[in-house]
Amino acid sequence: MYFFRFLVKLFSKGQFSHLMEFHGLHLRLYPITYNYKIKIVDVKDLSYLLGIFIAIAAGVVSNVGMLMQKKAINDLPEEEKKIGKGLFKKPLWLSGIIIGVILAAALFFLANTPQWGVGAALVPGLAASGLIILTIGSIKLLNEEVTKHDVLGILLMIGGIALLGFSELEIKIVDTSIFSNIGFLIRAIVFTLTFVGISISCQILQKTREKYRGILLAVYSGSMFAMQNLWVAFVMGLFGPVFGSGRYLILFAITCIIIIIGNVMGIFKIQQAYLYGEVSKLIPVQNGPMQIGPIFIYFAIFMWAPPKVYSLPFMIGGVILILSSSIFLAKRQAQLEEIK
Repeated sequence: MYFFRFLVKLFSKGQFSHLMEFHGLHLRLYPITYNYKIKIVDVKDLSYLLGIFIAIAAGVVSNVGMLMQKKAINDLPEEEKKIGKGLFKKPLWLSGIIIGVILAAALFFLANTPQWGVGAALVPGLAASGLIILTIGSIKLLNEEVTKHDVLGILLMIGGIALLGFSELEIKIVDTSIFSNIGFLIRAIVFTLTFVGISISCQILQKTREKYRGILLAVYSGSMFAMQNLWVAFVMGLFGPVFGSGRYLILFAITCIIIIIGNVMGIFKIQQAYLYGEVSKLIPVQNGPMQIGPIFIYFAIFMWAPPKVYSLPFMIGGVILILSSSIFLAKRQAQLEEIK
């Protein structure tokens, strides 16, 4: 009579050996050894990946908020097609502001903190991937016509922003004594007045150039955000002296006022732009001055040298792509206005 015998031997090293034997049939299963290796992932790697995820999420959230704002404005009755108090009664628009402005700003700030190891220079490029969501949303949600040329223009903007990130031009104030430098403060004022002048010019021109009205208002908005980028850097650098020793209080107060005005005007003008143009064209155009402005801040205000040998080529390539995208999409929007 056949009988079955099954033996399992457990070795001290955590390896398993199996022997199976059928008397009569003489079927044998030769020893099989399993080696299990557990790889412990470095915490730094996880932090870096989390930082990348937060940066991308910031761009996605920002563009989703813009889509919601544009959708709410599109849904306004013709007799109410204006930017005013009525929008505050629209839950969709309010949600868009909360998501696209407040939540996105919090994520951008979180992505720029040093513990992730991503670096502030890479965050804008990663966040620019949110423009892909903007493109898809403008087609599906807003029923905008997005052609291959429009997609090309948006991809040029994404590529340009990414190249600027690779240039590693990071604005970070370490030496706070620079705030006592009169020449530095004069350069900061000239930079601010220049972008204010651009904004005022756009405001005047949009009244007479109807087919460029949406584009000019988007440039106005982008100029306001570009201007306040400098003063955000000021705030970050002033935190230590102000709250540590009470120095530069007046400069800190002025800086906060400028940031508030810049944000309010930037948000208000892009809402006006939504009345006259398509979000898939307006937002990339708005990004133009917002992305190029920090270059002037880096070289003309702080007068820093490029951090790497490859910084200038990446920067020049990024600027060319961004300007090409802005001009390309501006012309497309103007063509659409002519058709209307």
